[in-house]
Amino acid sequence: QVQLVESGGGLVQAGGSLRLSCAASGNVNIKGWYRQAPGKQRELVAQMISRGSTNYRDSVKGRFTISRDNTKNTVYLQMNSLKPEDTAVYYCYAEGSGVTYWGRGTQVTVSS
Repeated sequence: QVQLVESGGGLVQAGGSLRLSCAASGNVNIKGWYRQAPGKQRELVAQMISRGSTNYRDSVKGRFTISRDNTKNTVYLQMNSLKPEDTAVYYCYAEGSGVTYWGRGTQVTVSS
């Protein structure tokens, strides 16, 4: 059974940092992170593409970094210089055998 568990969210002041973690159980490849703010659609934040390359949405480039620890089957999202507009529920997603899996999300709130 595949399970994705996110952690690391919380309340932080603008300019602060958080590191999100996504740990997977099961034979899946964690691909990246989305986020969803109240009243808005879910949007891609960062993803890991083949051959180690990464992709970020423009608004987080230079501030967020996605990384992977294969020994722990865990993906991280280091978020620096956080802004109030980064406030959202952050979800990690993974793929395996043609199926996309989602975690339950972790809340990130950035106060001004």
